[in-house]
Amino acid sequence: MNTGELVELGQQLRVDSVRASAAAGSGHPTSSMSAADLMAVLLANHFRHDFDRPAHPGNDRFVLSKGHASPLLYSAYKAAGAIDDEELLTFRKLGSRLEGHPTPRRLPWVETATGSLGQGLPVGVGIALSGKRLDRADYRVWVLCGDSELAEGSIWEAAEHAAYEHLDNLTAIVDVNRLGQRGPTRHGHDLDAYARRFQAFGWHTVEVDGHDVDAIDRAYGEAASTKGQPTVILARTLKGKGVADAEDREGLHGKPLKNADEAIAELGGLRDLRVEVHEPAAARMLHAVRGGHLELPRWEKGDPEKGVATRNAFGQALAALGTGRGDVVALDGEVGDSTRAEFFAKEHPDRYFECYIAEQQMVAAAVGLASRGWVPYASTFAAFLTRAYDFVRMASISGAGINLVGSHAGVAIGQDGPSQMGLEDLAMMRTVYGSTVLYPCDANQTAHLVAEMAGLDGIRYLRTSRGESPVIYGPDEEFPIGGSKVLRSSDRDRMTIVAAGVTVPEALAAADALDREGVQVRVIDLYSVKPVDRLTLRRAAEDTGCLVTVEDHHEEGGIGDAVLDAFLDGRPMPRLVRLAVRTMPGSASPDEQLHAAGIDAESIAAAGRLLVEEAVVR
Repeated sequence: MNTGELVELGQQLRVDSVRASAAAGSGHPTSSMSAADLMAVLLANHFRHDFDRPAHPGNDRFVLSKGHASPLLYSAYKAAGAIDDEELLTFRKLGSRLEGHPTPRRLPWVETATGSLGQGLPVGVGIALSGKRLDRADYRVWVLCGDSELAEGSIWEAAEHAAYEHLDNLTAIVDVNRLGQRGPTRHGHDLDAYARRFQAFGWHTVEVDGHDVDAIDRAYGEAASTKGQPTVILARTLKGKGVADAEDREGLHGKPLKNADEAIAELGGLRDLRVEVHEPAAARMLHAVRGGHLELPRWEKGDPEKGVATRNAFGQALAALGTGRGDVVALDGEVGDSTRAEFFAKEHPDRYFECYIAEQQMVAAAVGLASRGWVPYASTFAAFLTRAYDFVRMASISGAGINLVGSHAGVAIGQDGPSQMGLEDLAMMRTVYGSTVLYPCDANQTAHLVAEMAGLDGIRYLRTSRGESPVIYGPDEEFPIGGSKVLRSSDRDRMTIVAAGVTVPEALAAADALDREGVQVRVIDLYSVKPVDRLTLRRAAEDTGCLVTVEDHHEEGGIGDAVLDAFLDGRPMPRLVRLAVRTMPGSASPDEQLHAAGIDAESIAAAGRLLVEEAVVR
């Protein structure tokens, strides 16, 4: 499009943003209006995309990091012919695909859910990584950011990662409109302040008037021709541009314009321009998945004598899975020697991504890679995944399929102390919509669950342990998701111990001790914490009358609560006793930690004796 047509298209996007927000009675038209010229030039002259084939491997990818400006995105879809005017005016209404903040669950052209600010650029880095290192395709990734979200630390994790990886296929467009939700942003219209920061991270920077369509056009061309580093276009804009009562005014964020008809007239009235978006370049189909026969590592029962740490089994199984499946990739937060992700890195370096100590960026990159069809496994200490929880939450909203692995869980890690202990992770991951939460106790179980995770939907979380655990299952045992294993059972059981992970061997030892005293105890290995095996738990409650849950985790939200969920359908509640970590641990040996927390074999057996004697347990 020429200059005049681009100006008219920008005005049309403003008008349609105003109309959509007015029809909804809510929304963010002023945030959309500031970026309308940026979007118009990109859509008409630089974006290469087949809207009829959103999965086309050559399509450019667009991420609206400032997700509240969704009226602008939907107006652009209308201009491209992807939606019609009737649908545009269903914005924010029940059943509409056009939600307040865009999600790929509703629209095939949306790469990732946004709205929690500071996440679009980190995910865009993951998409660009896929294009540069895996797909080896020439598509570009364009990310439209707001200036307010540049206060988020995750933006700068993304900035450093992108520059380190020389992602010259990535362009960030920053709509510097000066105004946030409650007033001016930290740096206002000082483009140089933003440029200095991006330059320090290794980006090529371009400063433009964000309402000069010719300058914007040149800036996009410069970004496309820049090699060896990502580009950021810093565009000075005015919030509410084009409407005198709204332009550069505070107090209008997130509000439809009071007199939409007058605003539309001031913007020049309705238009119905259609954009012939450039065709994507010819590209091969999305990564040809190559792999060999999947041969998981195997361990025999009781061998080796000291046992195998489940983190070791994870690393070996992941490396084997990478051989068996060419679509599996791995990411780690600079602890691969501890999580054992290094096993994958050594065998499949081309599909391994070191994210350093930037857990938010690690999860975001996994989401970006998953959006391109890869199957990512992202690992770090379970405790450190708490930093990235909002990214996990948003990944669920996106419907992203990612595998997260948290090692060094619980007090059983020993002397490192509470800062390194994942004691909240089961609760955290159980609350995520549609998640799967797994906690294996031995090597063979771990290996099988690692392989099972690859075929699941949504967020999958595997909890691994630092110390060696005995091999209690044979290598050909199966572990269906949503199942459990009954390890001890008789017709004379007087109680049931429900354990997972490191507490399974402790539960078995406690059951043996009680058996020597004439007390029969059932033991359940609840390796699938979510979904939980309700039928087995209910049967155990009916047979034994009492359940004791034992977990190396805080009492709230973990295995005890997962078991409790099995009895919330109105049936009579069994007697339930929960052994968990209730104090703040210090430094001690693993055995001392388990005993101090009251979750070792001795403590479990003591609780069992009290229960069968019908003593009061608090």
